[in-house]
Amino acid sequence: MQLPKLNFKEDFVFDIKKDKDTFFIYDLVRKSWLVLTPEEWVRQHFVHYFIKVKKYAPSALILEKKLEVNGTLKRIDLLITEKTSPKILIELKAPHITLSQETFEQVARYNSVVGAEKIILSNGLQHIEAQFIQEKYQFMPCNL
Repeated sequence: MQLPKLNFKEDFVFDIKKDKDTFFIYDLVRKSWLVLTPEEWVRQHFVHYFIKVKKYAPSALILEKKLEVNGTLKRIDLLITEKTSPKILIELKAPHITLSQETFEQVARYNSVVGAEKIILSNGLQHIEAQFIQEKYQFMPCNL
């Protein structure tokens, strides 16, 4: 399986295995093997980044949690917490998905419920970070 090199300063070592024709990647937070999809490849980079570089405990990372937004059930990709308080909400896309105003609005809608201090939108190649200040999002450099 050819996996794209993602836009992170660090190189991470992943546990990957193949069973029949399917590849799996080991998730440090859920302690289980997950199907290695393009979006999961991006998610696991963020998991490794926050655990190994930023030194968050695995318990501070919440993955694929269900969330109700305007009466519709959605799922957040990754939430970083500090002392159970939401800090960074991260919406992940596969590397071939172009980040757009529409994808940013998606994570902003989710954050209207979650209330994290920052949001990150990423396809692994491009990262967009914003902070909600004075009733609007202010964009900032995202240095991963």
